[in-house]
Amino acid sequence: MLTIDKVYSAKNVLKKVIRKTSVIPAFDLSDTNHIYLKTENLQRTGSFKIRGSYFKISRLTEEEKARGIIASSAGNHAQGVALAAQQEGIKCTICMPDNAPISKIEATKSYGAEVCLAQGAYDEAYALAAKMAEEKGYTFVHPYDDEDVIAGQGTIGLEILEDLDSVDAIVVPIGGGGLISGVAFAAKSMKPDIKIYGVQAAGAPSMYRSFHEGKQITLDTANTFADGIAVKHPGDIPFEIVSNYVDDIFTVTEDEIAASILTLLEKQKVVAEGAGAVSVAAAMFNKIPLQGKNIVCIVSGGNIDVNIIDRVITRGLLLSGRKTSFIIQLTDKPGQLTDVSKIIADNGGNVVAVDYDNADPDLAINDCFLKITVETRNKDHLNIIKKDLNDHGFQIVRERQ
Repeated sequence: MLTIDKVYSAKNVLKKVIRKTSVIPAFDLSDTNHIYLKTENLQRTGSFKIRGSYFKISRLTEEEKARGIIASSAGNHAQGVALAAQQEGIKCTICMPDNAPISKIEATKSYGAEVCLAQGAYDEAYALAAKMAEEKGYTFVHPYDDEDVIAGQGTIGLEILEDLDSVDAIVVPIGGGGLISGVAFAAKSMKPDIKIYGVQAAGAPSMYRSFHEGKQITLDTANTFADGIAVKHPGDIPFEIVSNYVDDIFTVTEDEIAASILTLLEKQKVVAEGAGAVSVAAAMFNKIPLQGKNIVCIVSGGNIDVNIIDRVITRGLLLSGRKTSFIIQLTDKPGQLTDVSKIIADNGGNVVAVDYDNADPDLAINDCFLKITVETRNKDHLNIIKKDLNDHGFQIVRERQ
């Protein structure tokens, strides 16, 4: 049974292997609350998962260790289990979805684990791991549906209260529910009036729907670039704990997640993966029903694949109005591009790309489409430029934000 004593036991066991990550102020992330970040992206292996993984493995019997261990993961649990197994000298196999970031697959291998790829999302990797555990006798280390794992994750709640006793609420990313279960149980055991809020990607809302519908549901698909929380079905133990200890759960869109990653990079110099940034996205986009409170957002991981950072930054710039492409229909004559560019420049915008098209069948014979990509400060700045273009007779026929 999960107890606060078990969470404190995990805290003692983990002292030798984890970093006590900082709680740092990030007040410029919200106009309505005082935001702090619990920087688990700076944890060993780049995420909080080492906590639950190591504590679970530390409690295995010698017979269980001798059989070898197996786990399923989208990447972060994989690295936590692999590192713990390496330190304990245990044979380790990890099943991962074939769409897991290459960086996470290679990092897992670097800790000495054997990696098996399953076609599909996390749930398919879980099914493969469960099958291999039964066939080969491996000890299965579940990423979230295990009280020892949950106790390990709960140490984050204890650390937050130690560092910021004035905290009013903690906002936690949710995949299968192990992290929020541990944090909610530990934090509310020590401070019953604290608010605990969960956040999921809108494309993978398994715990969100289960919480609000009062029963566990299974999604047909889990579509989000936040691969660490792309879970179709919440854990049994986490669902029970969440139902009793969590105040509410919200969802955030892919664009909101991208914008939060970009904001963390620019304003806080914090690198977060999609799953790690959803808590911040909820705060930035006013999902939290509080005002003037001290809120800690857990940045649960920073293992973002460099191959998608460019796309994430672009989405973040578009959402914030800092980079926009629009198409202007013009009479095809000399000087038009000069006039458009001058209006943009006079208003402080920066043209970064231009495309010319006079072959569109919808155009009049003497017209052309001018597609311009512009960098601006924010949406208000963009609107000023658009108004000035319209005032000078340049009609924007299409816009991409």
